[in-house]
Amino acid sequence: MLERIRLESLRQKVTTAENAVKMIKDGMTIGSSGFTKAGDSKAILPALAERGKTEDLKVTLMTGASLGHGTDGKLAEANVLRKRMPFQVDPILRNKINNGEILFIDQHLSESAELLHTKNLQSIDVAVIEAAYIERDGSIVPTTSVGNSVTFAALAKKVIIEINTEVPEEVYGIHDIYQAEDYPYRNVIPIVAPWNKIGRKSIPVDPNKIEAIVFTNLKDSPADIAEPDEKTTAIAKHLLRFFENEVQLGRLTDRLLPLQAGIGKVANAVLTGFKDSNFYDLTMFSEVLQDSTFDLIDSGKLSFASASSITVSKDCYERVLGNLSKYKEKFVLRPQNISNTPGLIRRLGVIAINTAIEFDIYGNVNSTHIGGTKIMNGIGGSGDFARNAYLSIFVTQAASKGNNISHVLPMVSHTDHTEHDVDILVTDVGLADLRGLAPRERAQKIIDNCVHPDYREELQSYFDRACERGGHTPHLLEEAFSWHLRFSETGSMKQTTAVEAPN
Repeated sequence: MLERIRLESLRQKVTTAENAVKMIKDGMTIGSSGFTKAGDSKAILPALAERGKTEDLKVTLMTGASLGHGTDGKLAEANVLRKRMPFQVDPILRNKINNGEILFIDQHLSESAELLHTKNLQSIDVAVIEAAYIERDGSIVPTTSVGNSVTFAALAKKVIIEINTEVPEEVYGIHDIYQAEDYPYRNVIPIVAPWNKIGRKSIPVDPNKIEAIVFTNLKDSPADIAEPDEKTTAIAKHLLRFFENEVQLGRLTDRLLPLQAGIGKVANAVLTGFKDSNFYDLTMFSEVLQDSTFDLIDSGKLSFASASSITVSKDCYERVLGNLSKYKEKFVLRPQNISNTPGLIRRLGVIAINTAIEFDIYGNVNSTHIGGTKIMNGIGGSGDFARNAYLSIFVTQAASKGNNISHVLPMVSHTDHTEHDVDILVTDVGLADLRGLAPRERAQKIIDNCVHPDYREELQSYFDRACERGGHTPHLLEEAFSWHLRFSETGSMKQTTAVEAPN
């Protein structure tokens, strides 16, 4: 195992997780690798949770995105977390956040590193970074994600490295490590195509800051991959027909433009749909590479993919890491403030496909909160892409829970993406192209194409009566959240009494 530490002077730093975690003190800010379960801490943070069971210890934890192996939940249960950012998916942590026991900062994933470099966030005391191995110059070869690790390694006062022997050393070369200059000396990021590599293959770090090295041998937590169902298949078909029409109109070619897709079963279903399409030589400029990415590579439909992490099922993990020579020239992993940077998204003309919890008749999207108050996971990178994409697409089912919840509403209970950032809305019922439409036109298009039949008549009534009252964006404020209130009181958004006309 020591051969994975190629700078021999660092070999004396090898220790146990229990010893290494002692350098973390109450009140510290920790920056840890990990992006959607990939390349996360598998020793130090779990050891910190164990310490929290017997010590009064609270820290602020920053990562790239979510962690695997239930680590966020273990830290939350041990009451170790004072504040967490910028993203999470753990149900235990989520409950603690919604109960007000843990503070959570929900950030655009492109911004965390930027805020650290500009000193607008508290400085990092200890960085915890997973590595495949350490180079002779002390630099770190990361594993299945890059996330914010480059910034954490550069700015932390101390660094703990977890060398994961489950990850083959052949991962060397799949990373493109580039750090933009600090303001006001920032230059153009010279990426003009997803396959452009502009940086180095390892993360630079001052060897004198490396205080401890711990060995692990755990795979990443597998992604939860659900097979496409009737609704996700319908959404995919609507979207593929839209792309085919865009080609016929001369707005796109059969190669489309670089694709971005959020995580989850809907995004996987949409991407999987490309396998049986006429599109070819596709590319991705995204934040996460999922099973569908590598399925498209295997089918010959996808020629190159750029992201910040690999988040895949157990079988796909073994397929990719066990055959890196096959895939190595087909994808690249970058820091998330490069994979998600707005300028590159706009320059490359990315087609962004993300998931909504709900959207309203004017195209405002809620992607984070249930009932307007309870956080689900976080905004992630959807905002980075939505505002800057060539096409900003949001998808969701029209209704759920026995059709007692409509996902198309008079007004969203929380707004993450305003109508100005949304081009296309898709449900299993249909697709609404909102480009070039005024608010009243958008509303009618959404009602006609996206709403579940159980709710279409009432939503049409709401809109018609709002138009009678007037306004550029007509609303009945006394009814705007009535569907949410009805659900909280009765367990269903369905109307049980006739709506009275406004005075």
